[in-house]
Amino acid sequence: MSTTKKSTVARAKGFKKSRPGTYLAIGTSLFGAVANIRRARTARGESDTLKLVDAVVSAAAVATGIALLVRELRRMNDDDILTD
Repeated sequence: MSTTKKSTVARAKGFKKSRPGTYLAIGTSLFGAVANIRRARTARGESDTLKLVDAVVSAAAVATGIALLVRELRRMNDDDILTD
């Protein structure tokens, strides 16, 4: 049973570094961006400066995360042997 568990964990770690895993992470991050846009609109409607700053900082974190994922995706494409 422990070998099955290890192989499942190994597969999950492999998926995280795979192209489909990276696309899934980008999609998840974009979903977070939509939530931040909603929070920013609510904060503007309430004229709550602190909530607005929180939403802007969160949006910057999401944008940075997406940029890192896109860079990783490009590196995967550069390492692809079939594209040479």
